[in-house]
Amino acid sequence: MAQGFGAAIRGRHSPMDADDVRAAYQRQARTYDSLFGLVSRQARQEAIAAVNRLPAETVLEVGVGTGLALPHYNPEKRITGIDLSHHMLEQARERVAALGLHHVEALLEMDAQATSFPAASFDAAVAMFVASVVPDPHLLVRELRRVVKPGGTILFVNHFAREHGPIWWAERALAPASSLLGWHPDFRLGHIFTPADLATAKIRDLRPLGLFRLVELPN
Repeated sequence: MAQGFGAAIRGRHSPMDADDVRAAYQRQARTYDSLFGLVSRQARQEAIAAVNRLPAETVLEVGVGTGLALPHYNPEKRITGIDLSHHMLEQARERVAALGLHHVEALLEMDAQATSFPAASFDAAVAMFVASVVPDPHLLVRELRRVVKPGGTILFVNHFAREHGPIWWAERALAPASSLLGWHPDFRLGHIFTPADLATAKIRDLRPLGLFRLVELPN
């Protein structure tokens, strides 16, 4: 549930449970593309380009949502998408059918923290805008490390809070609205990545205005 402002200032965030996430994205399913989808478009495009540059053939997209990214993967990629919201997945399936996206192999309702995939199922995984949504971000990283083959790549695209400055204050002021927004404005790199993760990660700011960052982890 949402935290108090004092806790936000101290840098802690309280987890949303799966019902919070489902409720938030049920509210947003029909407006997601025109609202958040527009804001996140440039960051999404850069993330897809990063995936397309990888030698990976099998790709897991975590938090596939309404399928905004699906038409833009190289056709030789074999994409499996998962999401916790069946309302979002309905939109994604409509998109796949309408555009004839044959490289999309499956769209599944699944918890990214505990998938049903066997170990080493994918060459790569990309989690777009979900790191600050899941109840246990560290568990998400461990699960993606499990399902991605050794030597593969895991990419995260997300908003990560600043450490100081006016945006820092705005992010923490918005923190109590987490359960309504469906994500944590005060979410930081340390909330999901261990020091060992960060030691090997490639991190870069994405447009617009560095609002989002791309984190690339070797597995």
